[in-house]
Amino acid sequence: MKDYLHVGNAKELTSPADRRLYRFFEILPGVLAWATLLFVVAISFLTPTFAAIFIILFDIYWLIKTIYLSLLTRSSFFQMRRNLKVNWLERLEQLDRSSVISNKLSVGSWQDLYHLIILPAYKEPYQIVRESLEAINKARYPHEKFLVVLGIEERAGEHGVELTRQAEAEFGSAFGHFLTTVHPDGLPGEQAGKGSNEAWAGQRAKEHIIDKLGIPYQRIIVSVFDIDTIVPHDFFACLTWHYLTAKNPLRASYQPIPLFTNNIWSAPAFARVFAFSTTFWQMIQQARREQLVTFSSQSIGFQAVVDVGFWQKNIVSEDSRIFWQCLLHYDGDWETVPLYYPVYMDANVAPTFWQTVRNQYKQIRRWLWGAENIPYMMFGFNKNKKIPAWTKWHHNFIQLERTHSSATNALIMFLLSWLPLWIGGSHFTVTILSYNLPKITAWILGVAMLGLVTSALISIMLLPPRPPNYGKLKWLWMFFQWILFPINFIIFGAIPALDAQTRLLLGRYLGFWVTPKSRK
Repeated sequence: MKDYLHVGNAKELTSPADRRLYRFFEILPGVLAWATLLFVVAISFLTPTFAAIFIILFDIYWLIKTIYLSLLTRSSFFQMRRNLKVNWLERLEQLDRSSVISNKLSVGSWQDLYHLIILPAYKEPYQIVRESLEAINKARYPHEKFLVVLGIEERAGEHGVELTRQAEAEFGSAFGHFLTTVHPDGLPGEQAGKGSNEAWAGQRAKEHIIDKLGIPYQRIIVSVFDIDTIVPHDFFACLTWHYLTAKNPLRASYQPIPLFTNNIWSAPAFARVFAFSTTFWQMIQQARREQLVTFSSQSIGFQAVVDVGFWQKNIVSEDSRIFWQCLLHYDGDWETVPLYYPVYMDANVAPTFWQTVRNQYKQIRRWLWGAENIPYMMFGFNKNKKIPAWTKWHHNFIQLERTHSSATNALIMFLLSWLPLWIGGSHFTVTILSYNLPKITAWILGVAMLGLVTSALISIMLLPPRPPNYGKLKWLWMFFQWILFPINFIIFGAIPALDAQTRLLLGRYLGFWVTPKSRK
């Protein structure tokens, strides 16, 4: 195995040259973000005319991009709706009869495949754990093919013990195999978090179930779900069909669309806007397969998990890191297959409004700490000479641009657009361009914001049934809540992104923060 596949940060490298190179890549995202923002401030002061032209062109670029992304969102949404209407078990039976099942898996039928389902848990209420297990139990798929693992953290204490007891009592005989594991606290080389827990759970499943039964690894699809994930009845049939029809099933991850709607009615407006924005971003990525990287709840062939040494135990963003581990291990021969099929998860809800604000910020910062994949990817590309140059350039550009824009775009559009007027000096404020800049900027941004109508309409169609304790006027606020998007874009977008990238720049590595789960 390539020795750089499990590097967590620059400090872990023993070679001074490697450590310096990795550290350079860690610094890069933050430097680019701050350099861009300082550049806009500097040119607004030194050459306000050039700054005004730059800002207008940037706003036009954003307008075009908004239209493009809105079209991708609509395309993925309608594809998801079509997939929800498909009888996937029937599709699998047709697949058996058509004899097109991949011979790379050494299977004669879809029923030769097993599903290993890992549910890492910490201190969540049993109600949430139960609903996730109950959804799997209700799946229209042969239950004897389910190998379900509930991974409890030792540091959860008595609560974890009680979770295990209740889950085993209710679901111990519901599946082909049901295993509970307890991840020890403080193991050497590990960071407390989801990655180390699911790696422990996967290794115990391999020892106690898979190897004992002698199941070939290529016949196992492993799904790692956040503990609040509720799967639709046909999810595993849909996943199996995509696994069997993939160009190379053993060289791909499989990504559903996360819908954060389990508790959406009880979430504050800003949390709802962010929840749907995350869903729409994932819809966009499903339509851009060449850019799709794994996120949150996802699936992958178990053979690949074993080949790369399981999920990384010393990082925060293990859900996306597994993609890069596989891409590097298989010399660039790896992709993410979009399922265009949903899984249902929780929006951020805490007992109080301000606690929800704090939790939302911390959750987003943890997600945007995915910037730690930039140095991992670039360092791995530098080490692995077998990966084609085009593959390296493609991923380098896409990931750097995405990381950079997450920290800068909103600030440039909504805050820095007015800088030439504020600090450009009297020689600029008397010009025609100065007079027209706010009008042009406001018009372009206003047209761009019309794209939010699409988001508002789709979000209404994605809502679960309205609970009886909410009045009908709640529907109206569900539509008009999107006026909060510009504020959300900055407070719960650019600022936590800049926070994460600055911490990485300074070497102040972020630990894993578990999002508290709360439902009213």
